[in-house]
Amino acid sequence: MTTTTRWLPGLTQAPVIRKAALAVAGLAMAGGAIAGPVAAANAAPATAGTAASVQQERGNGKGAGGKELDFHYKFQETYFYCAPAATKMALSALGKDLSQDELAKKLGTTEAGTNSAIETTRVLTEVSGKGYRTVEIPGDKADQAETDRLRDDVVRALDEGRPVVANIIGTGVDTDGHAHAYPGGHYVTVVGYRDGGNTVKIGDSWSDEGQYWINTDTLADWIASRGYSA
Repeated sequence: MTTTTRWLPGLTQAPVIRKAALAVAGLAMAGGAIAGPVAAANAAPATAGTAASVQQERGNGKGAGGKELDFHYKFQETYFYCAPAATKMALSALGKDLSQDELAKKLGTTEAGTNSAIETTRVLTEVSGKGYRTVEIPGDKADQAETDRLRDDVVRALDEGRPVVANIIGTGVDTDGHAHAYPGGHYVTVVGYRDGGNTVKIGDSWSDEGQYWINTDTLADWIASRGYSA
């Protein structure tokens, strides 16, 4: 299993290219998470890279092989912009194009991060006009009912053309065996599902892979103690 840990600025374990970019930007501080459902300030490149738009949707929705939304992927532009980046990716699938700076202002993002999924729900609803809602998984681990609800929420939202934004913390291992570690917290975007919703596709603004698949039960445990916007 390959582990990809995203260390905060100023720590020697950061990937060389991103650590160098942060040094140029003068970001020597180590951002951290606020207790509870608050998102962490996560490391990011000082100059954001832009990837091509991703795969078109497949299948016809629930039980029909899955679905992937067409969206625009981009790295987060500062080490604490994970929520603006995740929200921007979600909105791109809905035909909305706001900058990460604009979204950071709407989300109330600071160098300490973005407070919770309540903020991403509010901004997604405001900008898209769609009916997003916040769902919390309050315990340290998701139970079966919470996992089943997440699966249903993801399938429903993606079938409606709405990506899901999740506030996660800790380590999640994707279907290729790569571990994505965010000990202080992070935000990711759910942009696809397959196997009836048992596996979901993640857009991750601070991952070497950028996009990867993860089991829904793993995602539910990754969200545990926080929440998601669906």
